[in-house]
Amino acid sequence: MAVSTAHQPYEASDGIARPRPMKPGNPGVLRAQEEHGGLKVNGGLSKHDLTNSGLSSGRCTPVPPDAPPSAISISSARRQIRAQQKHRLFPTIDYAARVSHFDPKSEYRDFRGFFVLFWIGLAIMVITTMLRNIKDTGFPFRVGVWALLTERVWQLALTDGAMVASTALSLPLQKVFRSSKGWLRWERGGMMVQSIYQAAWLALWVNWPFMLGWTWTAQVFFTLHTITFLMKMHSYAFYNGHLSTTEHRLSALDNPESASTAAAVRYPRSSTHLNELAQSAKEKKAHKDEEDALAELREDLALELTSPLGQVTYPQNLNWSNYGDYILCPTLCYELEYPRTESLQPLELFWKTLAIFGCIFLLTITSEEFIVPVLHDASLRLNNITSTSETLLILSESISLLLFPFMVTFLLVFLVIFEYVLGAFAEITCFADRHFYSDWWNSCDWLEFSREWNIPVHHFLRRHVYGASRPYMSRNMSTLITFLLSALGHELVMGCITKKLRGYGFLAQMSQLPIVALQRTKWVKGKELFNNICFWISMILGLSMMCALYVLV
Repeated sequence: MAVSTAHQPYEASDGIARPRPMKPGNPGVLRAQEEHGGLKVNGGLSKHDLTNSGLSSGRCTPVPPDAPPSAISISSARRQIRAQQKHRLFPTIDYAARVSHFDPKSEYRDFRGFFVLFWIGLAIMVITTMLRNIKDTGFPFRVGVWALLTERVWQLALTDGAMVASTALSLPLQKVFRSSKGWLRWERGGMMVQSIYQAAWLALWVNWPFMLGWTWTAQVFFTLHTITFLMKMHSYAFYNGHLSTTEHRLSALDNPESASTAAAVRYPRSSTHLNELAQSAKEKKAHKDEEDALAELREDLALELTSPLGQVTYPQNLNWSNYGDYILCPTLCYELEYPRTESLQPLELFWKTLAIFGCIFLLTITSEEFIVPVLHDASLRLNNITSTSETLLILSESISLLLFPFMVTFLLVFLVIFEYVLGAFAEITCFADRHFYSDWWNSCDWLEFSREWNIPVHHFLRRHVYGASRPYMSRNMSTLITFLLSALGHELVMGCITKKLRGYGFLAQMSQLPIVALQRTKWVKGKELFNNICFWISMILGLSMMCALYVLV
């Protein structure tokens, strides 16, 4: 009988006609063949030979040596058919012990598709809003919030520029503190002079919008920008003040008889764990030779005056170029030198700039369509209500209507600040460390959230508040001081925006400490899913509740 060329038998060296060998396509078949070697079939072919020729899958009961030829032929045919599964219409599927992508044990972390879905959902919201507005008013958008954004915009720009420029006084002050040999040295009166200047500076610029009668949108931007540059100025002044003291100590060691031989003080960097500072200080006490201890002290002081990358040494950094670069860098903690990328990427900067304006547009739409109308309607209804129960009902209804809009607003604010604004300035300055946030959405308590959602502020508070207070008080007290300062900052922002001092935000943030203590008890600790649910509920509910209380009460 004629045989097609594709399946024509071939003659092996032993003269036996066999089918043309084919490579198995299923990896599971190959593994099974390798695991079961040594079986003799087809008149003397070993299992290894069958594996190489693709004739056997190796997934059958071994044939006894004394089996009749018919049983051997049937067993060989079954193995050949299993090895040729790839030619079947429904090929074999490989099953293994695996978990789903959303399983807590999964190592899969790429959920970019949900990020795309988020933007598509916002686009749908904008389109439906436009169609509804065209139907109701004949125009695609409302312009109430737009008018607030554009009111006195040039006055805001000039004032903001003056505010940023006024921080530059810290540079000549640092030169005065460094060159002084009297009470203006940093460790004597210089620190006090800088602190007084910062307090007066903050009082001036916080009250400036009130004196000019700005809108709440302008106050939101200006107040947040003012607090940001207060932190940048503080970090620049206090770190350089520390370096000036270190330089004086190093110079004084040229005459060691009258110089202090106390251990060098390491200023905590943003990436330094504070326990490392205490540990290194203890290790310095193990010196036997006074001369060796003095040499090591000189080395420690010199290292403190040198940047981590080894390219800049204090006081080479006390110049306008370095200060201007620091002002533009997306960080709140001053260092002598930062890691840099090789070059600026114009296309990346373009997309981030475009995304900034896109987020501002979406924030405006969300406020105009879903937040302002709810607050306006609730305010009118509360003016005609005297009953406490009806007041609480109106407040509860307003909070419920604001839940989703404020969740969207919070996510957009997070994106526009930490992904796009900071990313754009990182691109402009070639700032290489762009770890501005971590996976805060998986937070199980408020301490974890405070560490991961705003890493620049977390670094500042850990370095200049917690780290500065830690040598003088316990860990719990330093944590309390840090939270207290952060709560006062949030209350200041809410007071400037709403022109009311109610203390709701301060109480809400300080209440996070007992909540964290409760979550770390043995009954709640370790229940990550439950704690993450509680975090998101309190986050979404807290945002709308704070807004309703500050605006309506």
